[in-house]
Amino acid sequence: MIQSRKRFSKLAVDTFVGLVFSFFMYIIVPEFEFAGRFVVAAIVFLIIATISSLLTSEIWSRLEHSVFRVKDTRLIVRFIERLRFSYTIEDLIDSIQSVLEHDADASVLYVNSENNYVIYNSTTRIATDPLTLEVLSRNFNDHWPAGFYLIDEELGLVSDFEHARGFFLVYEKLHFYVMCRYMKVFEESIFLTLFHEFESFQKRTKTITQLTAISELSKEWDMVAETQMSFLPAKMPDIAKLDVAAYFRPLVNVSGDFYDVIPLDADRTFFLLGDVSGKGLAAALVMGVVSNTVKIIENKEDLPGVIRAIDTAIKSMHLQDKYAVLFIGIIDTKQMKIRYVNASMADPIIITRGPSGYKIKPLQSTCSLVGIIDLDEIVQDEMSLYRGDVVLMASDGVSEVMDDSGVELGDTELYLNTVRNSAHKTARHFINDIADLVLEYNGDKKLRDDVTMLVAKIEE
Repeated sequence: MIQSRKRFSKLAVDTFVGLVFSFFMYIIVPEFEFAGRFVVAAIVFLIIATISSLLTSEIWSRLEHSVFRVKDTRLIVRFIERLRFSYTIEDLIDSIQSVLEHDADASVLYVNSENNYVIYNSTTRIATDPLTLEVLSRNFNDHWPAGFYLIDEELGLVSDFEHARGFFLVYEKLHFYVMCRYMKVFEESIFLTLFHEFESFQKRTKTITQLTAISELSKEWDMVAETQMSFLPAKMPDIAKLDVAAYFRPLVNVSGDFYDVIPLDADRTFFLLGDVSGKGLAAALVMGVVSNTVKIIENKEDLPGVIRAIDTAIKSMHLQDKYAVLFIGIIDTKQMKIRYVNASMADPIIITRGPSGYKIKPLQSTCSLVGIIDLDEIVQDEMSLYRGDVVLMASDGVSEVMDDSGVELGDTELYLNTVRNSAHKTARHFINDIADLVLEYNGDKKLRDDVTMLVAKIEE
């Protein structure tokens, strides 16, 4: 197409010069004799030939610039302008089809070179031929440096526009091949701008994709969080002779911590507090399964049976690395005792008042962690309770919070003194004091774990 235009333009100029020469010979100098006319014609011919050569060169130069170089370069400029306002792969494909394919008569192959996945290809023979992709992937692997390159007739690398039959752009693992047969008419400098816009497009779409994914994921996680919260008590039940309060602060919007308070009859109340390993969606799923398992068990007085049911439920999920530590207990305000199983929960304690002040009695572990290893004997234990006693069940997000020097709160006298000094308060005020201490002790740092507490105080 380009060569035809050039031949036609040169022919037009030469024809014009010939007509001028003929006009001069037969109209302007008719009075000369043949010999004289020949000499004059020869001189005139040399002059006109020189002028014609210069005129042809100048006209072609201007014609080439205005018709070919500027016009066809404008095709790339138009594609760049479309690319500049493209935000999705659909926008890019629309620009390819309307500019590169329709206007520039080019073939495009857009590939993820890491796995040779074709993101887009034109419907032309060269773009759809499997051999084309095979040769390109062999010549330009997935470690090819980012930038702009020229390709020749054999789909290999070439350095000059004169022999180029296309070009390709590389950004990370993405290769954008454009095959056309008139590369030499393009302005070379425009391709630096093209690569810059291609790179900007990739970064832009990546950011938009991530934001979209985060948005969608946030919606899903919000739904998970709402579902998870539905497993936790909306409010503490009114229980005779017991003052109950809970504190729940998840590290993220979903948590692996869980708790429940279930009255069994007028005197006995079932308490549950647990912590699933890890964070995020999987932990939240295990938490939901455990909570639901406990709710549907009819005989909650059989504490070892409850532990075994929870263990079976977690193992049936086949999550391999998920397990739970938990504490379950029944507080009997008639017999004034707590019967419990502590499945490796580190922090349950009773704060009881003695002649010399409040003392702390730990509720020791009686069972291994649940859901990942074979359970041996599950020991049920019990302890006496007295009026004014406080039972504190807490996840390790309380005791393991660290100060700036790396000292855990549970290892300090500050924690024990706060627990003792607040034991005379209501359950809500007591739990608030502990929560305030956790946040103050942590300082300005981000918490590293969920913070969950459950408190039951025997009314005096």
